[in-house]
Amino acid sequence: MTEFLYRSLLIGIGATAIFDLWGLFLKHAFGLPGANWAPVGRWFGHLAGGTVFHEDIAKARPFAYERAMGWIGHYAVGVLFAAILLAVTSSDWPRQPTLMPALLVGLVTVGAGWFLLQPGMGAGVAASKRPNANQIRALNIAGHVVFGLGLYASALLVR
Repeated sequence: MTEFLYRSLLIGIGATAIFDLWGLFLKHAFGLPGANWAPVGRWFGHLAGGTVFHEDIAKARPFAYERAMGWIGHYAVGVLFAAILLAVTSSDWPRQPTLMPALLVGLVTVGAGWFLLQPGMGAGVAASKRPNANQIRALNIAGHVVFGLGLYASALLVR
């Protein structure tokens, strides 16, 4: 169990960091807005109090340190997704990682954003309430493919 937790932590942090580096690349290379984890932190704060869905997270009661809560939550979710990857693959996968399971988990995790986080923050299912919904969806898919690649790369580093 200790090894499972250790690998989940390292692989999840590594993959999430690669995801964040991808976001920085998009910001500097294409001028896309950078990640703002404060609204996500606000959502996590309300989630802890039992409220999942908001009309508009920007109008919800703010929390102290919500940006920090967002960053911590972002990395905690990355670790959770790494743990799921380790739980659904064979016991040999951490020592001999292959790309396909990591990519599949990366793609499947798009669903958490589309069907939980985005509607929870008031953006609708798969950002359907946003004027640039298709751009957001494409960036979500690309980012989570990068996250899947990060799961694989991080697993290679910690094997």
